[in-house]
Amino acid sequence: MKHALGTSILILALATASAIAQTKGTFRQAHEIGSGDASSLDPASRGRVFQVTEKIMSRIVRPGLDGKPAPDLAQSWTSNATATEWTFKLRPNVKFHNGQSLTAEDVIYTLKRIQDPKTDSPARTTIAMISEIDAVDPLTIRMKLSQPFADLPIQLTDYRLLIIPKDSGETIKSTGIGTGPFKVEKFEPRGTTVLVANMDYFEGSPGVEKMEIIGIADAQARVQALLGGQIDFLPGMTRQQRQLIERSAGHQIQRVETGNWRGIVIKSDVKPFEDPRVRRALRIAADRKALLALTAGADGGVISCDTPVAPKDQYRWNGTCEQDIDAAKKLLAEAGFANGIDIELMTSTVEAVWPTIAEAYQQQVAAAGIRVKITQVPTDGFWTQVWRKKDVTMTRWNERPADGALNEIYRSGAAWNESYLSDPKLDQILDNARKELDFDKRKAFYIEAQKEIYENGGTLVAFSVIDNVGMTKRVKDMDAVENFTIRWHRVKVD
Repeated sequence: MKHALGTSILILALATASAIAQTKGTFRQAHEIGSGDASSLDPASRGRVFQVTEKIMSRIVRPGLDGKPAPDLAQSWTSNATATEWTFKLRPNVKFHNGQSLTAEDVIYTLKRIQDPKTDSPARTTIAMISEIDAVDPLTIRMKLSQPFADLPIQLTDYRLLIIPKDSGETIKSTGIGTGPFKVEKFEPRGTTVLVANMDYFEGSPGVEKMEIIGIADAQARVQALLGGQIDFLPGMTRQQRQLIERSAGHQIQRVETGNWRGIVIKSDVKPFEDPRVRRALRIAADRKALLALTAGADGGVISCDTPVAPKDQYRWNGTCEQDIDAAKKLLAEAGFANGIDIELMTSTVEAVWPTIAEAYQQQVAAAGIRVKITQVPTDGFWTQVWRKKDVTMTRWNERPADGALNEIYRSGAAWNESYLSDPKLDQILDNARKELDFDKRKAFYIEAQKEIYENGGTLVAFSVIDNVGMTKRVKDMDAVENFTIRWHRVKVD
């Protein structure tokens, strides 16, 4: 008996030593401090630093590398025949960073907290259809919906629906306790946030010992940090920046087609933009192909007709939207602006391509009598002091499932309805889509919704991004470079 016990201890010690040996090095990444003093580790908050939360927390269901829902904290899920009740089975033996075991109660707490209006989470619209949630047993969750919804697992892949411990809502913004592959050692959004490997991660020990997430406000400074070796990973580079990285012997580029987009948002609740003719004129006067070619290269994205739905999404509408100066002038004249219109466009270097897009747009729409004054504002605090507060601003969104994007960005009263669009017709179409169980009919509703947005919306979405991700050559095993689908525990550095 003693011999067997001693052998078991030796085997465990060797396995532990092997895991530690494989976990080595430091991976470094930047973030833009876009939320300033409101920066937070609360994934449900407006100020979340997603470059951190995506590494320290887990979802119930995550996006698979094939684009389909894949297990994360839930191993499996089923629904009833009408898709009004869903059951999720959690993985056993999963622990939070504080040693607490994951149970159904943590999931229930997390989702109910997001749904609570007092939390003011922008993700609330995403799970609005969940009317009841309870625990069947410690590792089984049942969700009842207010209406049929066949795509609930897709909806739960949203990168803000990260599970936190029960009753941690008051402290999570600074502790960041989750079940992910890395743990927070130090959180300094304006400096360097330090993460350390979670050796108890349920998918195995991480490949790197430490991660540093460094606050660098200016986009060009982030590129210089990559070229200088201060950081190892930088997504979202422009065509010109990509060329710099490609010429560097110590760097590499990975390109991934995404549903991310950068654009211009116009508030629809203020004069003169409350008139849909004005909003449409401002959008159709843009030359989307030229914007793409200038900012990312002709092969740097996929043209979008103001739809936020990703090119590879099953519900994507692939419309046509050529620049139409004459139609824009006619719409402005009908709205009372026969002599043209003056607008102020607020931009920043939060995104490297924003100033270029703003300047190109200014030149493109001048022929329609749209006179654009460009105002450059500080990066620090752009999301809290400019976006959704000024009438016309640059905007960006990362990829979401179709239903999540359409409801969160455009539904009347949604927390992050950035254009303040109020369109009862659109709301009804989105309701119809969620209730429809037949895939083809459901797809038709989502396409109709995207067409309605193109007619009446307030957001110019010129193209979806093919992301240029720069990395030092010391980075290995980056199996997917699009944020929110990267398997961070697999990444290694030399």
